[in-house]
Amino acid sequence: MPVFKNEDNGTWYVMARYVNWKGERKQKCKRGFATKREAQEWERMFKLQTSSDLDMSFEAFTELYINDVKNRLKENTWLTKEHIIRTKILPYFGKLKISEISTKEIITWQNEMLAYRDEKKKPYSQTYLKTLHNQLSAIFNHAVRYYELRSNPAAKVGNMGREEHKEMLFWTKEEYKKFAFEMMDKPVSFYAFEMLYWCGIREGELLALTPGDFDFEKQTVTISKSYQRIKGKDVITDPKTPKSNRVIQMPAFLCEEMEDYIKSLYAVEPTDRIFAVTKSYLHREMDRGAKEAGVKRIRIHDLRHSHISLLIEMGYSAVAIADRVGHESINITYNYAHLFPSTQSDMADKLNQFRKDGTDNVIEEQGRA
Repeated sequence: MPVFKNEDNGTWYVMARYVNWKGERKQKCKRGFATKREAQEWERMFKLQTSSDLDMSFEAFTELYINDVKNRLKENTWLTKEHIIRTKILPYFGKLKISEISTKEIITWQNEMLAYRDEKKKPYSQTYLKTLHNQLSAIFNHAVRYYELRSNPAAKVGNMGREEHKEMLFWTKEEYKKFAFEMMDKPVSFYAFEMLYWCGIREGELLALTPGDFDFEKQTVTISKSYQRIKGKDVITDPKTPKSNRVIQMPAFLCEEMEDYIKSLYAVEPTDRIFAVTKSYLHREMDRGAKEAGVKRIRIHDLRHSHISLLIEMGYSAVAIADRVGHESINITYNYAHLFPSTQSDMADKLNQFRKDGTDNVIEEQGRA
């Protein structure tokens, strides 16, 4: 792969020939290097990448990792991972050879992450520390699985954080009614929160709703997409999980409300978003409504918890609730177990009666003998 100088502007470029994974001969041109040395270094790293030789820097391998996994993930998911890679991982491991990174370097990096404090003297959360380590380990796992790296040093060291379960807050029906009353001065806010509370949908699912998602004859709303704001642009993606694709039966009063709301929208098309606001708008409205109603401030996502707790109180099973909210039933059982009525006392009473009945029979038979 020769390195050439562009005589017109004085920069250097590389003409690289290689064989891709299909066995096809390809050519790549990379321009704009300020010096010959930079061009040659890029040429050397490109050779290593195309030959899958792990005698390359961690930074070079990370580019391979990015090319392999980026298109398999949702854009917002990838942006989160990329930020962690660029700001928390590459500055420490980028120039090291990936094949020579040992548990010692991993521990040193972990200690730096653990020692971090922001301007308010706050450390990274345990959940975030776990996320950082998981991303580093994922890169090494990729190298082990697909590029013949001998072992994963991050896995040997073990994680440095743990999953933190945030306190689950929810509103009672009475608290929600007080809040909803304060929202009635802004129709878009009122109807948005009505959908969140009475259907238990996610924030992104709400903001992606269109008139075409509603069937007012069947009294249903179809959840098939999610809204994200990415790099200043509105992006519609698939829902969070395959289970999230669902059709929700709406209560009659909510159907009437939503039908009236959609009719009130000017020149709305079947594919237009009916809640053309942002997540930050909803958060501000939550602040305003909670304060004016005199109820505790909960997160937007806690309205989903509120809906689930309401259904549990009404006596519905974990399986039925999971189908409605797009969860796995095991997650409903695990996360909301404390809200389900306890059957332990009933079990103990029946076991006691079962044993008593058996003992009485034995005594009766002995008496006859």
